[in-house]
Amino acid sequence: MKLTPRQQAFLDNLFELYREFKGPVHYSVVADKLGVNKFSAYDMLKVLEEKGVAASDYILNDDQAGPGRSQVVFYPTHKAAQFLTQLRDEMRYNADWQRVKENILRRLQEARRANPGDALKDALSTLPDTKVPLNYCAEMISVLLLNIERMRNSNITPFLETLSIKGQIGLASLAGLSMGFSLNQEPDVEDKTLIEKLNTHTQRFQTQLADMSEESISKLSALLKDGLVTMWQT
Repeated sequence: MKLTPRQQAFLDNLFELYREFKGPVHYSVVADKLGVNKFSAYDMLKVLEEKGVAASDYILNDDQAGPGRSQVVFYPTHKAAQFLTQLRDEMRYNADWQRVKENILRRLQEARRANPGDALKDALSTLPDTKVPLNYCAEMISVLLLNIERMRNSNITPFLETLSIKGQIGLASLAGLSMGFSLNQEPDVEDKTLIEKLNTHTQRFQTQLADMSEESISKLSALLKDGLVTMWQT
């Protein structure tokens, strides 16, 4: 999911007000909290609603004893809670990112001198222990690169150029290329089990990419670029 800094600020404050009021809040309350006019607050909250991190409802004004005009209130969704939790986790592990990246590139370098199939199995075996989405996707980049490396005898070179595309498109191309060539091979029993496991993780990888912040996508894209250099430098 992609939120601009301004959108994230609105979501943070909506969460804070929701906890403070123990329920949905009128958009004018959000406006007062952020120091903006109520129409700007309403428009931004509707944008957050379109993105699935906020929801709205209509309630009667408490000051009215009988039937009267309803007012719009907003509240954060479960998806918003997941998004903010992910951001906090990413910030917590941000200091470890360089170490994670260096370890992955070192293992890729070692895999060039060893059997990439064995390295792939080892990399897959550690994935269930990687709970932070950013780190999980980073480990999956190494897995997908190793899977491509073990198929170097196939005519995959013309397709590698697509992996140099920055951002989420390049990362999605990595997943598609890896799985595409795996599924087109005639696997033995052992390879079939490996491919099934790889397919499961690839689907999880693609799902988590869709919810990544722009900063995390940028980090993963840079890791893919460095991984390509590490694996196929001349």
